[in-house]
Amino acid sequence: MIHRKNIAIRQVVRVLQGAARSGADIPALLSAAGIPRRLLDEPDARIDREAFIKLMLAVMQQTEDEFLGFGQGRKSKPGTFSMMAHAVINCSNLEKAVQRGLKFYELFDLEVRCLLVRDGDCTELRVTANPRLDFREVIVESLLFLSLRFMSWLVGKAIEPELIELDFERVSKDDDYRSLFNCPVEYGSDVNRVVFPSDYLELPLVQNEISLSKFLKDSLAQLLDGNIHNVGLPAQIRAIISRDYGNNFPDFSEICEKLNMTPQTLRRRLKEGNTSYQEIKDTIRKDASVYYLSKPELSIDEIALLMGFSEASSFHRAFKKWTGKTPSVYRREYFGDFA
Repeated sequence: MIHRKNIAIRQVVRVLQGAARSGADIPALLSAAGIPRRLLDEPDARIDREAFIKLMLAVMQQTEDEFLGFGQGRKSKPGTFSMMAHAVINCSNLEKAVQRGLKFYELFDLEVRCLLVRDGDCTELRVTANPRLDFREVIVESLLFLSLRFMSWLVGKAIEPELIELDFERVSKDDDYRSLFNCPVEYGSDVNRVVFPSDYLELPLVQNEISLSKFLKDSLAQLLDGNIHNVGLPAQIRAIISRDYGNNFPDFSEICEKLNMTPQTLRRRLKEGNTSYQEIKDTIRKDASVYYLSKPELSIDEIALLMGFSEASSFHRAFKKWTGKTPSVYRREYFGDFA
């Protein structure tokens, strides 16, 4: 599996085998990732997570395939995952996001299918794969693992499964899901599925297009790390503003009503977290401003209007307060000169 910070060399070999099917230059891939060739002959060798991520990114680039060559001739071109993520990011809750994501991948002729089955208090994410598919076990395990991680990121809360079943036998202790999830893991089952409480499906998405743009810059690392923390009040407030108000900011009383708290309670809890409603609004403005600055089709004056500033000079002062740089300098240093 790909979940450890120290990756078994067996996983490197698997990735290279998939890449080789697509005619990839194996020595070039190892060089790009900084992995010595000799390690492939050492069964107990391990590499660090960063090197493994570099390897997978290099494979995607060489093969032009987000499936790393495992798709048996069926490719997922770079950017496909990004398109799917943009398609689901504005859904109101996790269930709608997952269903939309599954429909997105149904557009492709793949040997693997996912299905979300809700049955009362329990829901299962089921994976079916062609029995003749090469590297089938790797594909099924990775798909279930990364799907759970992406779903957890969307809602800002780690989704804890109650049961995992896989329809193949355990290969080795390095491939054991038991080291990853605190739930029963059954190998040799009739199905491939992860079962979790249906309550998760009702959770609203706490992410938005701006946080998604940050996530996509290193999504692979974030999904492998899985450092998902339960969202606190600031993230909940950001989600409320993003979902219900767009670029506008509601009165503090409206936020209190949404959270079912008194103003005194909310101020106290935000203070305990070393923040305030004003700081949250400033952070949102700063993140949104940086996002818009990355769009060459928007002038700085247009961005100022989008951010609710009637005068560009006011926007310049605010942005310099947030980042220490003027918008034009920030754009030039981080995104190049669009002039």
